[in-house]
Amino acid sequence: MKTTLTSEILDPILAPLARANAARDALFPGEPAARQPVHTVYGGAHLFKTETAATLGKLALQLMREYAPDADALAQAVGFTGDKRLARTVYDRTLAKLEREPVEDYRIDFEDGYGNRPDTEEDTHAVSTAEAVARGAGKPGFPPFIGIRIKPLTEVLKARAIRTLDLFVTTLVEKTGVVPENFAVTLPKVTVPDQVTALVRLLEALESKHGLRPGALRLELMIETPQSIFDSSGTSAIPKLLAAAEGRCRGLHFGVYDYTANCNVTAEFQSMLHPACDFARHVLQVCAAGRGVTLSDGATNIMPVPRHRAAALTAQQAEENRAAVRSAMRLHFEQVQRSLAHAYYQGWDLHPGQLPTRFAAVYAFFWQSFDAAAVRLRNFVEKAAQATLVGDVFDDAATGQGLLNFFLRGVNCGAFTEEEACSAGVTVEELRGRSFLKILENRRKRS
Repeated sequence: MKTTLTSEILDPILAPLARANAARDALFPGEPAARQPVHTVYGGAHLFKTETAATLGKLALQLMREYAPDADALAQAVGFTGDKRLARTVYDRTLAKLEREPVEDYRIDFEDGYGNRPDTEEDTHAVSTAEAVARGAGKPGFPPFIGIRIKPLTEVLKARAIRTLDLFVTTLVEKTGVVPENFAVTLPKVTVPDQVTALVRLLEALESKHGLRPGALRLELMIETPQSIFDSSGTSAIPKLLAAAEGRCRGLHFGVYDYTANCNVTAEFQSMLHPACDFARHVLQVCAAGRGVTLSDGATNIMPVPRHRAAALTAQQAEENRAAVRSAMRLHFEQVQRSLAHAYYQGWDLHPGQLPTRFAAVYAFFWQSFDAAAVRLRNFVEKAAQATLVGDVFDDAATGQGLLNFFLRGVNCGAFTEEEACSAGVTVEELRGRSFLKILENRRKRS
């Protein structure tokens, strides 16, 4: 066949295109393949001990025994309307999770959950928490993800933030020689990229002085100010903050209550459900898509605690306690599922009573859709990208990746195993490949 476009014509056109595509690929490496925790549990540094996660797990199980002692009771408490078989699956997996690994990610908080204290007191806690992490890291029951939140790098607080960071990392490395895998430093109340740059330089200096490998100290950014959504020029701040992190940023965490307060929302209306939060989350989601960082939603601030604490309760007081705890459990369950529906697969927990509903909400979210998604993906793969019709839902190749993503996320969240996901008609190797088009391409080659 005769063509007109010679190499002399194409080369000067394609060379800059290749450079642009390469630059784009570097900026947008895609979703991280590594495990993302389903939550981050925040607790004041003054409260942290090596056994904190195990203690939280025991308290969560105690709440389950008292207010949701079986599958039917849990379903009733959270308003779950799935069938009894599914309710039993969710309940059993939630119990097993609380017994095995109740906390996936823990953030030792030197900021809002800690407050402003005398320097000598914060110094002491910076050292003692590092020693506690050194004793527990890598051992059964200790969170597989761990980190600290320092104070913001404002003029007023930067010296205190830096000293706490220095004391913690120095003590930790002196005790262990390394920092734990999946360790991160969270920077709150970010308003300008220069604050991120400063933290990067601090982390580089600590790595150099302690002989740590470059990049060992990762960071997370709190997105909780309007300036971290749009900067002073009116353009998106997220790409600039990520650029300032120089590849160290592991995740972006949305701070519901600081953000709404900065938007002048009054306390009565501050919640995960406020439209201002939806706007910020969606902007954050679009600006961070494909950039290799994870996203986390915020916290539900209504805790599942009983109203009456006396040793001997009247029947009415016991019922009021039950109603209060179950109301908070249902609220948390619903808000976690709403975050999941908005593709926020991680959130914050602030109380041990939120651990059961966190895991139950995650497991229910994925298992509710498992059978239908498995049928659709199986049919899709078997017909090798020919459009299929299952019920009244029409699938095309783009939807195939969405279906594969469902199973990838379900495995990542611990809702089901790789082997269970493979009932959807894919192999473990195909699942780990993370690409629907590659599955089709490889199967076509074999056919």
